[in-house]
Amino acid sequence: MAKLIPILLIVLGLGGGIGAGLWLRPLPEPEQTETEDMPMPDLAHLDITLHDMQNQFMVPLLDGDRIVSVIVISLTLEVAGAEQSAVVNNEPRLRDRFLQVMFDHANSGGFDGMFTSNNNMTLLRQALLETAQSLLGREAVMGVLITDILRSGA
Repeated sequence: MAKLIPILLIVLGLGGGIGAGLWLRPLPEPEQTETEDMPMPDLAHLDITLHDMQNQFMVPLLDGDRIVSVIVISLTLEVAGAEQSAVVNNEPRLRDRFLQVMFDHANSGGFDGMFTSNNNMTLLRQALLETAQSLLGREAVMGVLITDILRSGA
């Protein structure tokens, strides 16, 4: 019986180590499709103009109740030409909703660590586009471009 205890401990240790290794392994990266395989959409027939949002957006990053750094973002909207005036007239509403999206993104940790990673930027762009389209309509706003982004502070 005394000879079985070390063997049993070795087997349990190996089993526990293998189980922990499987449980803690990193998730596989999602497959990236080659951009060469995807045909570029024909935008020649669309009348798309670019609308620069007038001022930059400033999003504070908090640690507890202290501001530890600030994100400064400049945005440009891809707008259907006929809808340019609607965008200009609704810019204060757009700024308000964009700021709320950016605050939510900051509070969920989107601006922590590698905040410029492709995944984080795609999530932010998509959320901003959905917000603009909910306010102005799907045919009015075709895309949101993040033209400048800066994190100042720690």
